[in-house]
Amino acid sequence: MSTPTIGVLALQGDVREHLVALAAADAVARPVRRPEELAEVDGLVIPGGESTTMSKLAVVFGLLEPLRERVRSGMPVYGTCAGMIMLADKLLDGRDDQETLGGIDMIVRRNAFGRQNESFEAAVDVRGIAGGPVEGVFIRAPWVESTGAEVEVLASHDGHTVAVRQGNVLATSFHPELTGDHRVHGLFVEMVRAAQ
Repeated sequence: MSTPTIGVLALQGDVREHLVALAAADAVARPVRRPEELAEVDGLVIPGGESTTMSKLAVVFGLLEPLRERVRSGMPVYGTCAGMIMLADKLLDGRDDQETLGGIDMIVRRNAFGRQNESFEAAVDVRGIAGGPVEGVFIRAPWVESTGAEVEVLASHDGHTVAVRQGNVLATSFHPELTGDHRVHGLFVEMVRAAQ
């Protein structure tokens, strides 16, 4: 069984926590800030943070088009919170100039669960993850308003879709990297292995 090399987009957000979670899930994890670093990884995590800032920094670092190309070519990608927003084909409540990578046929509403002071934790049953619910940390979290026919809904919370997968692209509204439970990262590592 091969050990995949998985990058974490290191422009902004909780990069270190994802690097730790990926290493615990048996991957070689490294930060990605430049197109040449992106070219060296088998898969990529797009962390939480601030999605408008992340999209602007991706342009500044010359990563936006290389990222889009890798997603289109089938590289496995996992986005948490702002990363989910970055992987949406369409946004609600985004800035007019906000760029996304696309990759999942879904419409995502930014900050849907409320402001920073309305952040919360909840147990979330995620299809494909054994061992009971995962603890979801929701921080100014988005939710998925609607999905296309090719999108598999993996989890919902309070009537809203909070985890989805389309092919090699996975996204969650919540932050599993903040909990010490590495099962969602383990699922992603298996996705990357299967794509190698």
